[in-house]
Amino acid sequence: MFLSRLGSLNALEQLRHSSSWLKWIGGAPPSADSLGRITGKLELDSIRSVQRQFYSRLKRIKAFRAPRHGLIALVIDGHESHSSHRQRCPGCLERRVQTKNGVKVEYYHRHVTAMLLGHGIQLLLDAEPQEAGENEVSAALRLMSRVCKHYPRAFDVVLADALYTEPRFYKHVLGLGKHLVTVLKENQPTLLEEARTLLGIGRPTISGPEGEIWDGEGFRLSDIPCQFRVVRTREIRTVRRQLTKQEEESESEWLWLTSLSPQEADGATIAALGHSRWSIENQGFNECVNRWHADHVYKHDPRAMTAFWLLCMVAFNLFQAFFARNLKPEYRRRITRQHVSDLIRAELYKSLLVPSAQPP
Repeated sequence: MFLSRLGSLNALEQLRHSSSWLKWIGGAPPSADSLGRITGKLELDSIRSVQRQFYSRLKRIKAFRAPRHGLIALVIDGHESHSSHRQRCPGCLERRVQTKNGVKVEYYHRHVTAMLLGHGIQLLLDAEPQEAGENEVSAALRLMSRVCKHYPRAFDVVLADALYTEPRFYKHVLGLGKHLVTVLKENQPTLLEEARTLLGIGRPTISGPEGEIWDGEGFRLSDIPCQFRVVRTREIRTVRRQLTKQEEESESEWLWLTSLSPQEADGATIAALGHSRWSIENQGFNECVNRWHADHVYKHDPRAMTAFWLLCMVAFNLFQAFFARNLKPEYRRRITRQHVSDLIRAELYKSLLVPSAQPP
């Protein structure tokens, strides 16, 4: 269903009589209701074990390599997959929102996902649902413990948004033997002011036509004895406005906090790592939601929703590896990933046994 991007269990059920199933899985798949019920009882670790086997195979054939700077990063971020004012399940989180008809209770689901960034390929490794009464960082701590247990040598540094720039997350990840790069934003004004004070008004470490980089050591987080670095960048790029067709210079400023030393990664590498965090949004969540129908509620059950998200991740990883490794470069340049998914779906429809219409 995910590989062919059908979008629903009902669409899959309408293809039960396709002869392709006999070749692929040895028979017709269950009904939509049965698939939803069975998925709600799946052991989630069995799906995660498929991810581990898939990653091990990619490493064994040397298909997963580090980027040019030599550091493999794991991106951690949260994603809200479902919200409703009426539908509710035992795993739903609750919040009060202001509407035109007054304050209403909204039920929603959020999970924290980990993506591994390699050279030319991204892998969605694992996900952890956020439970009632906890915030996103608490779910991320459980996810990090499990990822480091099953993928102890898969990555060097953890990338995260400003929400994760807190002592609890830093202490946990450092205790697991990994480095961090997180964003500093206005949501933590005290940390942001301390970072700017540390950098002061000195001259940038690196200066060029594309911007400037400041690099400072000696930053501290409460309850953590070690010191960290602050890297600030002022980036200048040329953009072409869609309305006026005129080119203009756009300037942006970023600040990152990291445990990496200058010998392990210079300021430019920290900036590159910080910006690569967007991969989980662009190539991860946006791709899975808009093209793989990952946010569709196939079964409103907490275990089933996590299982379907993990299954989508398996299909996503398998498809990325197939497109990059099994198709010839010349063929890849002429087609899109959507086209390949359409071909997979066409196989199901081509062999569909449709009874011929009877004459009146």
